[in-house]
Amino acid sequence: MFRTALRNVLAHKARLLMTVFAVMLGVTFVTGSLVYGDSQKQANTDRASAGYDRISLNVSPGAVPGGPPGTLDARTAASLAEVPGVAAAAGRVNGFAAVADPEGRLLGSAEFRKGGNFAPAKDGTDPAYAFVEGSGPVGGKAVALDEASAAKGGYHVGDTVRVGTSTGAESYRLSGVFRTDASKLTPAGSLVLFADATAQKLFLQPGRYTDIEITAAPGTDSAQLLSRVEAVIPKDSTAVTGAFLARLQANRASTGSDTMSQIMVGFAAVALFVATFLISNTFTMLVSRRTRELALMRAVGATRKQVRRILLTESVLVGVIASVAGIVAGSGVAALLQAVFSSAESPDAPLTLLPSTVIIALVVGTALPVLAAWVPVRRAMAIPPVAALGAAERAAPARAGSLRTGIGSALLVTGAAATLYGSLGARADDARTVIGLGAALALTGALALIPLLSRPFTALLRPLLLRCSPVHGDLAARNTVRDPRRTGATASALAIALALASGLSVLGASATQYLDGATTRDITADYFVQAPSGGQRMTPATAEPLKKLSGATFSPLNQSTEYEIGGVRSVLTGVDPAAIGRLLRYEVTSGSLDSLGQGKVAVADYKARANGWKVGQSLPVKRLEQQGEVTIGAIYHADEQSKVLPSITAPDSLVARFDSTPHTDSIVVATAGGPGRAQLASVVKALGDNPALSVLDKESIRSEDTSGIGDQLGIFYAMLSMALVIAALGIANTLAMSVLERRKEIGTLRALGLDRAGVTRMIRIEALLVGALGAAVGTVMGIFMGWALGNTLQESVAGYALVIPWGRLALGVLLALAGALLASLLPARRAARVDIPAATAAH
Repeated sequence: MFRTALRNVLAHKARLLMTVFAVMLGVTFVTGSLVYGDSQKQANTDRASAGYDRISLNVSPGAVPGGPPGTLDARTAASLAEVPGVAAAAGRVNGFAAVADPEGRLLGSAEFRKGGNFAPAKDGTDPAYAFVEGSGPVGGKAVALDEASAAKGGYHVGDTVRVGTSTGAESYRLSGVFRTDASKLTPAGSLVLFADATAQKLFLQPGRYTDIEITAAPGTDSAQLLSRVEAVIPKDSTAVTGAFLARLQANRASTGSDTMSQIMVGFAAVALFVATFLISNTFTMLVSRRTRELALMRAVGATRKQVRRILLTESVLVGVIASVAGIVAGSGVAALLQAVFSSAESPDAPLTLLPSTVIIALVVGTALPVLAAWVPVRRAMAIPPVAALGAAERAAPARAGSLRTGIGSALLVTGAAATLYGSLGARADDARTVIGLGAALALTGALALIPLLSRPFTALLRPLLLRCSPVHGDLAARNTVRDPRRTGATASALAIALALASGLSVLGASATQYLDGATTRDITADYFVQAPSGGQRMTPATAEPLKKLSGATFSPLNQSTEYEIGGVRSVLTGVDPAAIGRLLRYEVTSGSLDSLGQGKVAVADYKARANGWKVGQSLPVKRLEQQGEVTIGAIYHADEQSKVLPSITAPDSLVARFDSTPHTDSIVVATAGGPGRAQLASVVKALGDNPALSVLDKESIRSEDTSGIGDQLGIFYAMLSMALVIAALGIANTLAMSVLERRKEIGTLRALGLDRAGVTRMIRIEALLVGALGAAVGTVMGIFMGWALGNTLQESVAGYALVIPWGRLALGVLLALAGALLASLLPARRAARVDIPAATAAH
């Protein structure tokens, strides 16, 4: 049986080539995803744990829960240096420090801009830093900069560098450029080193350290040294080994890599699912064409089970060949992904092909053709040998009363109902799960019903076809509906890819519009000043220099917490009553915003509605040990997720009565001449040219808020393109097999006067009809899923509304049609070259 199956595979290798290619693409995606993920995971864990081998022990202070981080004093460092077996005890200081290039652009990623101290040993060097230029900073006006940041900013030793910290911004002389490891510098971040005393003054207090790194003397046992150190350090402090820290960092680094790998494997599963339709379609056509051959085998003594084994063995051979090719190609794809996405955050790394990846690829690539071939093989085995020898099996058209139609209709109705319930009636916690299951059922039902849709869809387009190309359009329409199951299976692969792409487009466009307006629509000021994530903590004093800016109107948004107003936990945001109305857009629905000048508060409508508050109502207020009373002077409409409009707006004088150190969340500024390059420069200069502060106009805010969505959608679209490629292969394979089946018919048409160009046009129109059917079903399903998922956000994200990106959806349809047209090139060329005498003489 194996020899027979092998002979059959070789005999039909041309027809199976597309199937092999489709399986290979799916396995390539799976292998590439796993290899890329494993390689990045290994690279990230190696890099994250690098450098900890030079640390024997690390001592960190205790901290009061909910309080500020603890510190260690210089006496503890000195005591640790005297412990037997300790070669050195270096006190480390860590904090936020932002450095800008000469043009004022911040260097490094927002969350990883760090400052530290240069802690030289007795020989004048710090083992944590290797200087490639200059030396470590000495004195209060010198700094050193990491090599990547120095290169990006164009800095060299002796240059003046502007650095912003939590205490403000100052200019320093660059004393050196260094290299270090991940224990000190996060990839894509920046690191500024200060002299020891300067770093303590900027980030902590004189004589205090964030932690202490201990280097053991040669030959010292780490377990014994740990016990000696624990006897010296304060009781609330903790000592751990460098090996423990390395494992901890490695585990943290592997989490992000695992997530990315899982996302990629998810898209690989989609590609494999799409490939299933191509494989099933191909085996259906092959088995149909070999009905007489199979019947003859059974007539001469082969049992039904033996013939089934031969066919399934063929599918296994196809799967093994495709899997091996896919593993090789997948490794190449992983290398390509590394080249494309290689950056400071995602470094290039040696490819890691694990045995588990090979096993998964072989199992998936082999099982997929077997499962896809199972139904057509069973269908062929159900035909009696005598009937099969008389005539080849004719494909049964999809009927309204068939089992497939009944199941598909049930799945579609059930899925649609579940999706509607999830988007309109389910609890927020369960809605996405219900919608996900409902969408999967609805999509499966729609795919089952596509054969039924092929006839009415073709009839709908028939008038257009007849107008554009009467003869060729009519022939193409007839050929398309000749075998609805084949047409439906071919279109289904395209429908899946378009459904996912369209759904992502709808969600992305809706989220982009929401984010676009969530901040900018509430700001009428020209500029929005904020501190980067993890950076300087702004206070009301941060905005004071803006008073010197001629014609400027500004107000800090001073956030103060831990209030109980009317028994409800609340946050107050203090503003300048005289300026805030010109800086933020308050849509007052009751009362007047001028009441802020009278010491009253303004409340967002969602906050007032939730607590039954009304204008004129006086409420008791309590913060810590202080008590008082506030009166509501206005209620305004606000989005609960707004980044700017607070839940309760209060005059800054009221906040100052209860909180002497509020946190300034941001500063809104309007300049005399409106937004412009000169005005922006004047605001930046007034704030002290502080790299730790970002001054954004509305366009910058919009770009910052929406750029992440665009980047993610781009990656997802790139991944879905694999499914589109497989769907196009399915169209090409179906047309190629169809041309083989219709050689006599095509030869007859040629004999009757249809020229080669006409045959080519007919095949291309058939491809476009199949592509249009898949694109239409997929786009409609995608819009439905995007609407349903987006609807679950409306309760928690006020202001979210459905946006249908017609341009992007149209582009998706055009790409699908273009893919279908490209897929038809080879089959159309082959059809045009059919030999007329040989074809018309064939039986």
